[in-house]
Amino acid sequence: MLDSIQIGSSGLQAYTQGLRVIAHNTANLHTTAYKAQGQQFAELVDPATGQGHGLAAAGTRTDRSAGESRQTGRASDLALEGDGYFVLRDAQGRVGYTRDGSFRFDGEGRLVAADGAQVQGLDAGQRTAVSIAGRATDAGTPTTTLQLGGNLSSTADEQTVGGLAVVDGAGRERSLSLRLVSTATTEPGTWRAELLEAGQVVGQARLRFVDGRPDDASARIAITYQAAGAAAQPLVLALGSDVTSFASGSLSTLSMASQDGRPPGALTQAAFDAAGVLRLTYSNGRTVQATQLLLVRPRAEDALQSTGSGRYALANGGSVTEGVAGGAGFGSLRAGALETSNVDLSREFSELVVVQRGYQASSQVIATANDMLQELFNMKKP
Repeated sequence: MLDSIQIGSSGLQAYTQGLRVIAHNTANLHTTAYKAQGQQFAELVDPATGQGHGLAAAGTRTDRSAGESRQTGRASDLALEGDGYFVLRDAQGRVGYTRDGSFRFDGEGRLVAADGAQVQGLDAGQRTAVSIAGRATDAGTPTTTLQLGGNLSSTADEQTVGGLAVVDGAGRERSLSLRLVSTATTEPGTWRAELLEAGQVVGQARLRFVDGRPDDASARIAITYQAAGAAAQPLVLALGSDVTSFASGSLSTLSMASQDGRPPGALTQAAFDAAGVLRLTYSNGRTVQATQLLLVRPRAEDALQSTGSGRYALANGGSVTEGVAGGAGFGSLRAGALETSNVDLSREFSELVVVQRGYQASSQVIATANDMLQELFNMKKP
């Protein structure tokens, strides 16, 4: 009967541990990217007799399935939909892994977790910290090509095309105009093109039309723009298929269709795409690609061990495979969202009933064995 009490006590201890695991899961119901655990039980056997000797809490099993993605609206929040872990490096150089994408850009422009650990990425195939440091502004690009469109009246003597917006080498926006003077009296279909700024000629070229269309030499006209006190800037006037020169009296519709320069711009958004590539958008309309997030996945289920706060570290000699979102074996990335806990309350409550019944049964065994011992102690000789 003493053995029965010991066996019943082992059940109480094991089911107490099971209740602890259930309590831990329910407490982390709203913890970002938390993975539910399940208590495993094992039979105890007396090695001397081979008979059952009770119950043991053999350890926990982690449910690695992904939780749902919940929209947060913060561009730096990231959720993985599928396999993979983000890679973090703390101030001591220790590497950890997490699925909690509650990240932010700190004062130095680094993408970090709540405790300041830096999120790792890939740049030209090399591991590096994800950062926007030094990328607060875009220098812009000077104009190289002006695209024209419309009709230049072949019967007009002179035509001025205004509103030519040009970005110079210093990033300043310049307003130019193009004066076209007919030289048809000496050579039919030809024009002298003068680039003007504030009424001053800052560049010249020649163009020619054949049967109302620019000839091959005039399809792209090279002009050197020389502003006062500035370096010479080569420009190309592109006369595509939309440019014509037909008789239309003194009315011409020739105008600038587009230009390829951009003034300097300030960073307005830093966001990740589904492949984990950081895309930086500037106020001048330019978007550039920066670092791509590094992901890993364990090569064995027990390769990662929880260290708390949603972090994991390599354990049991485990190893990981590196990759990127959308790559072979890796899930995709959803920006502006976080992964929720995968705790299933209905399952936890079901397990709670099982643990309660097991605990109750074990306690009943102990009570019964105790009653039997009491009866034995109360026996008297006849």
